[in-house]
Amino acid sequence: MSLPARLDRLLTRAEELRHVLSTAPGADIGALSKELSELEPLVEKVSELRAAERARDDAQAMMADPEMKDLAETEWLEQKERVPALEREIRILLLPRDVADERSAILEVRPAAGGDEAGLFAAELFRTYQRYAESRGWRFELLEYDESDLGGIKGATAEINGRSVFARLKYESGVHRVQRVPATETQGRIHTSTVTVAVLPEAEEVDVQVNDADLRIDTYRASGAGGQHVNKTDSAVRITHLPTGIVVAMQEEKSQHKNRAKAMKVLRARLYEAQRSAKDSARAADRRSQVGTGDRSERIRTYNFPQGRVTDHRIGLTLHKIDRVMLGEFDEIVDALTAEDQAARLAADAA
Repeated sequence: MSLPARLDRLLTRAEELRHVLSTAPGADIGALSKELSELEPLVEKVSELRAAERARDDAQAMMADPEMKDLAETEWLEQKERVPALEREIRILLLPRDVADERSAILEVRPAAGGDEAGLFAAELFRTYQRYAESRGWRFELLEYDESDLGGIKGATAEINGRSVFARLKYESGVHRVQRVPATETQGRIHTSTVTVAVLPEAEEVDVQVNDADLRIDTYRASGAGGQHVNKTDSAVRITHLPTGIVVAMQEEKSQHKNRAKAMKVLRARLYEAQRSAKDSARAADRRSQVGTGDRSERIRTYNFPQGRVTDHRIGLTLHKIDRVMLGEFDEIVDALTAEDQAARLAADAA
């Protein structure tokens, strides 16, 4: 179907929804209102496109008048550039949406190769995401923070609540490499370490059915850095999902009940993402060539401190402002990854 025909159909559907919502008392108000609200940005953009097309055509007609030619030509050139730009924006809005994009997310950061230095950078990167969340007005709730002896972490997990959190952070999943001279290095040598990041869309209970019979739940005493006990009760919880082998442990809270609730939240997110990946292999294939699979085994970014640069290997983007990035200024990277993903999907849609 041609683009004009698709747009006409969508405009007709929007009019139908408005009519039903204003005249039919027995209509399913919630579902219809949601459908209309999702169409409204597209309807508004189509109105802009149609106005630009009329202005372009009017200006072209006016160019026949010698007295109006210069003014009309300027207007015609402006609208001639604006029309394809609006068409591209509309094609992006027409792309299939990831149903998880609007959701909150679970963030997991863990050191990989590099020993203590990896743990230290993992802690810094975790704080960087916290700053980014705060800059966007999202709520950053700590679920787990397993600190190491030197001030790094063995692992950390957070729940980030807000609008479109997953859409903005989903490209962060993967291996992050750091190159720098560790504080403990006496010879001034640059070390390379890696950290794994996973960003999972938050799952509701309706998304994932978890049977109690499929769970093994162990409780034990929580311990802090260095192994010292931080309480004398079995408040820490480890949940194993037997069918998949997924294990989630929580000990941040003093309450066993709260630790269990947090662990179940992370377990549901991991199971939900596993289901999404299994059902949506086409989406993964589309993204693989552009912004990667999101798999934690894939190196996606390098933070080179001696050279002050951050390089995203998936799209060849290098920023020479590592200090600003570590303060949470991620928007330039996220916007570039999003644009690359959209370009790839537009190309696939046109093929």
